[in-house]
Amino acid sequence: MRYRNIRHAGMVLALALAYALAAVPAVAAPAVTAPVVTAPAVTAGERLAATCTGCHSGQATALPPLAGQPQAVLLASLAAFKSGSRPATIMTQLAKGYTDEQLAQIAAWFAAQPGARQ
Repeated sequence: MRYRNIRHAGMVLALALAYALAAVPAVAAPAVTAPVVTAPAVTAGERLAATCTGCHSGQATALPPLAGQPQAVLLASLAAFKSGSRPATIMTQLAKGYTDEQLAQIAAWFAAQPGARQ
């Protein structure tokens, strides 16, 4: 068969392919069910404390680990950093970025984690 132009050749090819596919009986694919994986819920305190763990995880840093520390001690330190009454290079600026409620959530989350109580 001689084609008039590239467009005509493309249309003939498309029709031939459609005809060939129509001749093949449809086969149902077997149903595959993926297992449902649910992640544990992330609390607000855990989400907020994620920024702290980079420096305060207790792994090869000179900074104190926060996990397992008493909640009242952590909250008092965070409040002192926020108010500026406890001088620090970075913590003063970081603590100012959180509300008092968020600081309480962070302190509660770290206090609930397993760790050496000091």
